[in-house]
Amino acid sequence: MKIRVQSIHFTADAKLLDFIQRRIDKLDQFFDQIISAEVYLKLENTEDEENKITEIKLLIPGNDRFAKEQCKTFEEATDKAIESLRRQVDKHKEKLRAKMSNHKEIVTANEGI
Repeated sequence: MKIRVQSIHFTADAKLLDFIQRRIDKLDQFFDQIISAEVYLKLENTEDEENKITEIKLLIPGNDRFAKEQCKTFEEATDKAIESLRRQVDKHKEKLRAKMSNHKEIVTANEGI
């Protein structure tokens, strides 16, 4: 899977990029049809401690999946966004399975005619 990371208003260090790469690669375990991922790291100019935003867009056949989280650290925001995407991918897989099983039932019913 191809992963593109963009850091906005700062330069991301290699440790952070490696962390993001490893986390997103784990999504392949849940769904093997992920084409690529786009990650946007934003540093907001606020006094609030939780000023780090991670946005992740997964490109998969059908509909893309998107998650955005804001936390104290980019690692924490990335973890939460990945978890959200994992749940979205699980729901997508269940819908695909339901469609496939429904399609199989229709095909076998039509073969009996």
